[in-house]
Amino acid sequence: MPAASKRSVVFRLFRAVLIAVLVILLAPYLLTPLYHVVNPVSTLMLGRWVTGARVERPWVPLATIGPALPRTVLAAEDARFCAHRGIDFGELRAALEDADDMSEMRGGSTIAQQAAKNLFLWPGRSVVRKALEFPLALWLDLVLGKRRVMEIYINIAEWGPNGEFGAEAAARHAFNKPARDLNSREAALLASILPNPRRRSAARPGPGVRRLAGIYEARAAKSAAVADCVRR
Repeated sequence: MPAASKRSVVFRLFRAVLIAVLVILLAPYLLTPLYHVVNPVSTLMLGRWVTGARVERPWVPLATIGPALPRTVLAAEDARFCAHRGIDFGELRAALEDADDMSEMRGGSTIAQQAAKNLFLWPGRSVVRKALEFPLALWLDLVLGKRRVMEIYINIAEWGPNGEFGAEAAARHAFNKPARDLNSREAALLASILPNPRRRSAARPGPGVRRLAGIYEARAAKSAAVADCVRR
């Protein structure tokens, strides 16, 4: 093959790869406005469907979920949710100061960041994932607003050991009741298992989960204003 032809083939291949990468990077930004009216699924759900694993996710509007759960989730996960614009730079700075590098960072993730990860990215703590997550969190907050971001997050979060996703599946799995009937203690137990619902149980909480639930229940009771931006 002549050298000119080889260069042409390489150029076309490079252009195709570049276009594919741009499409993948831009797709979340193009999809986000649709989530005003479309109830999305998470990448974890998609992965389970592809492998034939069980997925239980009955979507419920935020207005029909008992107010204790979103209030307690905010108190536990993102107390400044109503004040920041998708990234809590104060919490982020503190988390970075406690870590040697971004891949070791603990905490500091807002509800918008967690929603962005669940919707478009993958689990883990890599620098690449964090770099993609930050602008997506800002975009979700800007385009969808606080209430819709919270509604999406609380309906797509993994909340059980066997494919339970979202508040309704979590409430029925743990307490055999709908999410609208959760009391403050039950909401605090569910908030306590969010970081690792495959190893923690709200139905049979260990000492650590019970201790966290007490802290979160007290925080939610003292911080009623934390949920102002998602109140019905």
